[in-house]
Amino acid sequence: MRFVDEVSIFVKAGDGGRGCVSFRREKYVPKGGPDGGDGGKGGDVIIKGDKNQISLLDFKYRRVFKAEKGSNGSGNNKKGRDGKDCIIRVPLGTLIYEEKNGLVLLKEILNEEDSFVVAKGGRGGRGNAHFVSPVNQAPEKFEYGEKGEEKRLRLILKLMADVGLVGLPNVGKSTLISKITRATPKIAEYPFTTLSPNLGVVNIDDDYFVIADIPGIIKGASSGKGLGLKFLRHIERTSSLIWVIDGSLDNPKTQYEILKEELSLYDKSLLQKKRLIVLNKEDLIPEEKKANYEKLFKEMGEKVILTSALYGTGLDRLIEEIKNLDEKRNK
Repeated sequence: MRFVDEVSIFVKAGDGGRGCVSFRREKYVPKGGPDGGDGGKGGDVIIKGDKNQISLLDFKYRRVFKAEKGSNGSGNNKKGRDGKDCIIRVPLGTLIYEEKNGLVLLKEILNEEDSFVVAKGGRGGRGNAHFVSPVNQAPEKFEYGEKGEEKRLRLILKLMADVGLVGLPNVGKSTLISKITRATPKIAEYPFTTLSPNLGVVNIDDDYFVIADIPGIIKGASSGKGLGLKFLRHIERTSSLIWVIDGSLDNPKTQYEILKEELSLYDKSLLQKKRLIVLNKEDLIPEEKKANYEKLFKEMGEKVILTSALYGTGLDRLIEEIKNLDEKRNK
């Protein structure tokens, strides 16, 4: 499935219905007496959170959303029917901007119960029954309904995840997330296997944690190279990060420094998050180097775990550490 995390749409609330000019037939009353009803209110455009959606893909195929118009009033003081609201459902973590002299943030949708009236329907016009006066017992005056609001919006998604996986291309993040969660990313032996974020769920002691796998980050990502920078917004809300490093290469420290530099250039606050270093592809690391690598990261003040996502070694400890990271967040 194609992942879409930014779209522009047009929304139009319903116009209010027109008020009615009508006169009832009643003896000794001028023209029978005015009894024109009011027009109905136009429907609102409402954006609601939906936990079952993880992408803005649907909005690539439908860009215009309109609520229903209010019905016109009628005789016998009958008010017109209100127009139906237009409900737009978006993934949790969606930011709603109005495209108006730049982008103006209107609302963040963070919970399923969150809803926001992004465009208000027009008020219905008044019928002639409202305009009776001592000098005008039979008014023929009425009001047209108000126009509903219309806006151009930009929807930007930041995934809601507890833990983010970051690393250079082809370090094994996709295999890792497939082994510890129910995610099923495409996995192949070439760089940039992950072309869009993957979400997975880890079940631990009747609790669960959502993990986001972000496309690989390369040297120069902060200046627009590669794919990772485009999707780094999806780890801004995570409470902790797992830095995945390819232990089969001779430069684990270099990989670490690239990640640190690029994350800092994107947003320094990412370095303040709780983190864990995962030295993956343990099965390809010579035994004499394993202790040296562990010592290297400990000297840098980092907690490191050796894993082999391919063979499943070290994953139980990793899952336990994910739980510990979450407990630190809740303290």
